[in-house]
Amino acid sequence: EVQLQASGGGLVQAGGSLRLSCVASGFTFDDYAIGWFRQAPGKEREGVSCISNNDGSTYYSDSVKGRFTISSDNAKNTVYLQMNSLKPEDTAVYYCKACRIIIAGGSSWFNPLSDFGSWGQGTLVTVSS
Repeated sequence: EVQLQASGGGLVQAGGSLRLSCVASGFTFDDYAIGWFRQAPGKEREGVSCISNNDGSTYYSDSVKGRFTISSDNAKNTVYLQMNSLKPEDTAVYYCKACRIIIAGGSSWFNPLSDFGSWGQGTLVTVSS
């Protein structure tokens, strides 16, 4: 059974840092890209970052570029999201999911693999002002 379990959320003041972890099981970790997605209250879920476990390439949304860093430990089947300079608008439930990287016309983006495991409960990040 495909499982991705996110953890590490919490309450932090604006400007602070948190590191999220995503432990994966039930599939060949090296064969997939793993991403972080978030959903703020009253908003749609959005992509935050994605890393290819095949070649290590990384992708970020414009809203977190330069502040968040995604990394992967293939030996531990774990993906991390280091979040620095947190802002109140980063407040959301963060989820990890396998993702599909799309490169076209000089641009790149990523989407979740919706039919690959469930979203799980996610981990709540609250940034106070």
